[in-house]
Amino acid sequence: MATGSFDLAIKRAPRQKRAVETYERILQVSTRLLTDLGVDGITTNLIAAEAGIKVPTLYRYFPNKYAVLMALGNRLMAAQNIIIEQWLSRSEENRSPGALIDDIEFLIAGTIKVTRAEPGALAISLALRAVPALQNVRLTSHRMMTDLITARISDRLTGVPRDLLWPRIRLSLDLAYAAIEMALEEPMVDDEMVSTETTRQIRAYWTVQLELWLKE
Repeated sequence: MATGSFDLAIKRAPRQKRAVETYERILQVSTRLLTDLGVDGITTNLIAAEAGIKVPTLYRYFPNKYAVLMALGNRLMAAQNIIIEQWLSRSEENRSPGALIDDIEFLIAGTIKVTRAEPGALAISLALRAVPALQNVRLTSHRMMTDLITARISDRLTGVPRDLLWPRIRLSLDLAYAAIEMALEEPMVDDEMVSTETTRQIRAYWTVQLELWLKE
């Protein structure tokens, strides 16, 4: 398991059709190998062989396997973040502090749906947590979304300091993502139950918290 620092930057963004196809094939093969073998079981040599390309061709785009995994992680985070942006935009016309909380099920159910639609989502999520060199992918994405949500809620709760909002929103976001990962890895639960119960718990907390702040 990688514990040190690695060059994770994509070397060359594909532009021409053939390059894009090669790039996508690398990611598709890597997703399958990650799901089947785990992080420790995959190598750039194996990825190249399974993708039907030479290793130097893979290195045109990715310096190592961790850069490939980072690209998969960024793609998953981007798909999930779109739902957060849609959730925020749905209440633009309703400026009441509770409008976002009332609509929280859209966020949870939508994120579960797009996560399931992303190939290898659970394996990618676990890799982002397990590999120290990749953990910043998840942290950066979650902090960015926390910043975005905090900014929108701050506009509606002008008397509540940002330093009170931010950590509570960050905690709620991570609780939601933990529940979503559970939906993917636990066969004893179904998506609807996870969505309903997660919505109920987060909504209950924020309903009480908003009431306390609005009374002050």
